[in-house]
Amino acid sequence: MKTFFASLGGAVIGSILGLVLIALIGFGIVGALVSSAFENASTANSGKDSDAIVLTLDLRNGWSDQAPQTGPDAFFGNPTGFIDVLTRLESAAADDQVKGIYVRGSEFGIGSSRAEELRTAFLNFKAADKFIIAHTQGSYGGGPSGYRAIAPASELWVQAGSDLIAGGVGFETLFLKGMFDKLSVTPEFVALYEFKNSPNTYRETDYTEPHRLAMTRLANSIWDISLADISADRGMTVAEARTALESSPIGTTRMIELGLADKEGWPEDALEAALDQAGEGAVEVNISSYIPPSSPFGSPVVAIVGGQGPIVTGGAGGSLFQAGSGFASDAVAASILEAGRDEDVQAIVFLVDSPGGSPTASDQIWRAVERVQTEFDKPVVVSMGSVAASGGYYVSTGAEWIVANRSTITGSIGIFGGKFAVAEGLARIGINAESINVGGPFTGAFTSTAGFTDEQRTMMRAWLTRGYDRFLSLVAEGRNKTVDEVHEVARGRVWSGEDALEQGLVDELGGLNQAIAKAKELAGIEGDTEVRLVQYPQRSGGFSFSGASASASELKAIGDLATLINDPEVQALIAEVEAAKSARLQARIPNYTER
Repeated sequence: MKTFFASLGGAVIGSILGLVLIALIGFGIVGALVSSAFENASTANSGKDSDAIVLTLDLRNGWSDQAPQTGPDAFFGNPTGFIDVLTRLESAAADDQVKGIYVRGSEFGIGSSRAEELRTAFLNFKAADKFIIAHTQGSYGGGPSGYRAIAPASELWVQAGSDLIAGGVGFETLFLKGMFDKLSVTPEFVALYEFKNSPNTYRETDYTEPHRLAMTRLANSIWDISLADISADRGMTVAEARTALESSPIGTTRMIELGLADKEGWPEDALEAALDQAGEGAVEVNISSYIPPSSPFGSPVVAIVGGQGPIVTGGAGGSLFQAGSGFASDAVAASILEAGRDEDVQAIVFLVDSPGGSPTASDQIWRAVERVQTEFDKPVVVSMGSVAASGGYYVSTGAEWIVANRSTITGSIGIFGGKFAVAEGLARIGINAESINVGGPFTGAFTSTAGFTDEQRTMMRAWLTRGYDRFLSLVAEGRNKTVDEVHEVARGRVWSGEDALEQGLVDELGGLNQAIAKAKELAGIEGDTEVRLVQYPQRSGGFSFSGASASASELKAIGDLATLINDPEVQALIAEVEAAKSARLQARIPNYTER
C-alpha cells in the first residue's frame, strides 16, 4: 500500500495530467509542436551577416541548468539551458560583432543564486566595453532576485505605472500537520539532528526554534548579500539601498528619483535605444539563437556534468511534471564516469542544484566522483547552484574543489526517515487495515497502517545513525576535518554559500566561470588557454514530427501550461511526492518558496 502522502500527491499529479491532456486535445497538438517551433526559431538570423549584434535575453523565461531532457520544459518550455546562457554571455564579451545586450527583467524573481550568476556575467560583459540596456515592468514577488539580476545595467528602463516590490527575502514553507490531523493521519518520522527540519513539514504547524533560527539566519545572509550587490551596481551606499528597497512598493517615478532606475519607457523603446547604440544596421539576436565563435581546433576539453532536482536511484531523472533534467544516480554517475574515461577530457565541472534525496543514490554519485579523481586522475570541481544541500552536499563533498555562490543554500548534513500511519484515518471511512507479519521485529515497520512500535523506532534511529555517521565521515575526509568538527556545523543545518565558506564547507565563492577556471588550474591548463566545454549527458533530439507547426495562440497556451506546472507551490508538492516514493531514508531539506 502506498503511503498516504504519495496518494495525495498522486491526486495532484493526476489533476495536472488532466489539464495537460485537455490542453493537448483542445488544441490538437503534441509536445513536438513546440520543439518544431523552437527549431525554426533557432535557425533564424544569428546575426553573422551583420557587423553589429544586440543580444536579447528575457529573464521571464525559466531554464533548467542544462537543456532539459525530461520534465515540462522538455516538452513545453525553453530549449536553452542556463549553462548555455552563461557561456554564451562569456563568449559574447569577446565577440567584436556583439555590441551590447537588451534584457527583459523578471517580474517574479529568478532565485537569488541565479541572480548572482547573471550579475557576474553582466559585469564581465560590461567590463569588455559593451552596453547593457535592461527593461522592467516591475517586480511583484520572488524577493529582490529579479531586480538584483538587472541592477548592473548601463541603462535601466522602467515602464510607466510599474511598481518595485523587493523589500526583503522571505521563505514560505507549507506545514501540513493540520491537514493530517483532520484526516487522522500520523506522520511517523525520526530525524538527525535538531536542524534536520524536512519532517517538520508533516509533523508541525509552524517553525520549531532550530528551524526558525536556521531559516532566519539564511534569509538575513541572502538579504545582506543582495543589498551589497544592488548598492554597488546602482552607485549608492548599502544603507541607502536598504532604505529605498524596504520602502517597497515603489512606483516608477520614485524608482528613478531614488536611483533604482534611469529612464521611463516602453519595452520597444528600450530595444530601439539598444539597436541605435549598437550602430547602423544593427540586428537583434536572441541568446538562444546566438552562435558564439568556436574554440580553436584541438583545444583542451573540460566536461560539464549536471544534476538538478531531487536525487533518486535509477537511470532516468525527473518526470513529465517535475522541472529540471533530473538527478538520477545511474544516469549522473554514468555521465561522470563517461567523462572520466574520455581521453580528451582533462577536467570535470560538476554542477549540483539539488535539495537532496536518497542517501543511497547520493552515495553512488559520490563514488563516481571519487573514482574519476583516483582511477582516472582527473580533477572534479563542483559548482553549486541555487541549492546544494543534504544529498546535494553529499554528492559534492568528495570533489577536489567546491565553488558556491554567496546565495547558494548548502550544508544540511543530516538524515531522516519514516512513514505516514493512516489506520485511524481509514477507520473513519469504514476501512479496517490489518496485516500479518512473520519474522523479526522490524518486519512490517513500513506498512502504512499502524505507527512504529518502540522497538521499531529504536531500530529506525540506529539505521539513521549509521547513515548519518557515514555522511559525517565522508565530509570529514573530503574537507580535511575531524568528524567532531563536521558534526558541529552539520546536524541538518542549512547555510548560505557565504556562511558555508566561513564554516569550511566550500572552498571558493563564485559561479560557473570560477569553477571552470579552477578546473583548468587543477588540470594544468594555462589560464589564458581557450577550452572546449562539453556537456554530459549528450543532448537528445526528443520528439520530432515532420511538418509540425504551431500558431501563436497554441504556443501561448502551451507556455501558460508550462508556467502552471512550474509554479513553485505545484513543484513543491510534486517534489514531496517524488521524494516520498524514492527512498525510506532521506537526506533532503524542506521544500520552500523564496518570496
